[in-house]
Amino acid sequence: MKYETVIGLEVHAELATASKMFCSCPVVDTTQTEPNISVCPVCAGMPGSLPVVNQQAVEFGMRVALALECEIQHTSIFARKNYFYPDLPKGYQISQFEYPLALRGRMVVNTSEGEHLIRITRVHLEEDAGKLTHVHNDNEDYSLVDLNRAGVGLLEIVSEPDMHSIEDVRAYATNLRAIVRAMGINSGDMEKGVLRFEANISIRPFGTKELGPRVEIKNLNSFRAMERGITYELERQAKTLDAGGKVDQETRGWNEEKQCTYVQRSKEDAHDYRYFTEPDLPPLVVDDAWIERVRASLPELPAAKASRFVRQYNLTKIEAALLSTDAEGSEYFENCARALKTAPKRTAATWLLGEIFAWINQSGETLSTLKVRPAMLAELIETAQSGLINLNTAKTVLIEMLGSGKGAKAIIEEKGLAQISDNSFISDLVKSVLAQYPAELASYHAGKETLSNWFFGQVMKAASGKANPAMLRAELEKQLKQN
Repeated sequence: MKYETVIGLEVHAELATASKMFCSCPVVDTTQTEPNISVCPVCAGMPGSLPVVNQQAVEFGMRVALALECEIQHTSIFARKNYFYPDLPKGYQISQFEYPLALRGRMVVNTSEGEHLIRITRVHLEEDAGKLTHVHNDNEDYSLVDLNRAGVGLLEIVSEPDMHSIEDVRAYATNLRAIVRAMGINSGDMEKGVLRFEANISIRPFGTKELGPRVEIKNLNSFRAMERGITYELERQAKTLDAGGKVDQETRGWNEEKQCTYVQRSKEDAHDYRYFTEPDLPPLVVDDAWIERVRASLPELPAAKASRFVRQYNLTKIEAALLSTDAEGSEYFENCARALKTAPKRTAATWLLGEIFAWINQSGETLSTLKVRPAMLAELIETAQSGLINLNTAKTVLIEMLGSGKGAKAIIEEKGLAQISDNSFISDLVKSVLAQYPAELASYHAGKETLSNWFFGQVMKAASGKANPAMLRAELEKQLKQN
């Protein structure tokens, strides 16, 4: 508590364009394809090859910048960022420095302490480097270079150091991931490396204004790694200062196995990269008409969608937030809700967030591959609402639907699962069960009233789960008072 936490995030989002940033090579999934099959003289850095800007990449960048309320710059300039790394074949990266695509944005996040404004410094376009695979065996260590990713378009989103807790960082990162997914520019699959976070972290004594030395943690590719890496680094810096030491400005990596950060190199400043204007690319000019066309094409933002879900469907804020962050999930929910005629619309959210998502987590399926389409789920919900089946039976029917793709009513008829609402049948069933358990009945009348729920379970079991719960409960209470 002696120190104030100061955190800024740099986020690299791989652009889901068909081709790379400056050439016509197709963008491929590096986790699923053979190495070095999508390479040409441009992305391999061959002398004399000339880059050409990908127009769709520019529009993708504008979409995110507008969603973050940034000021799109009418003229931006690409520069060469010089540094040598084995997977950067040119020896420099084409990026934007002094004149980026967009400046001065903002995002409002909700935390336990209320709303918090996080300023966006800049949004700019650049190209990705290749991928290194480090091989370690008994005889030698070496690295293999895959250039399939070299030259793929990246959007870098840089925040101001406005985050002061892990909760702030989590809220900002989650919102940003939801935005890039909603804009259709990135899948958000962090495990595939298409969305990467880099945290700039410093601490300072409470009450002081001067920022402490900044440490950057590179390429955090999961929310868990990001939170643990930042937590570790904050504790490391505090211990260093408490011991009278000095925190060095440096770049560190995160070791998932050891759960600690480690030094990669001293932290560079901008002049270390020797930026200069890319001579092979003219200035990127974006006029007002282009900006307005992109603005008009923007989908509903996740935050606005969440607010609408609360108003329109009476969802809780948590339900609305969970559904609004995923375009596929929110579309499935709304299609199901629209198909409901008598059941409350919010029941679609209950089933989707509960049973459907549980199935997806266990099966590895996605909403797009699910055999149960929104209208089919709506039919099941309406069937349960009508009283034809009870809730437990409905859940059993859903599992069958998810496996077979059959409709709810067909399964209910085929397996004889219709709910029993016959008064005399339920009355006889209750009477039979009470007669089977005289000792428990005596305990109930002696004051152990919780046995009422136990008796309910026994009768429902005898009815194979098909008894009308409300009728069963009423009849059970009646007979318990009479016996």
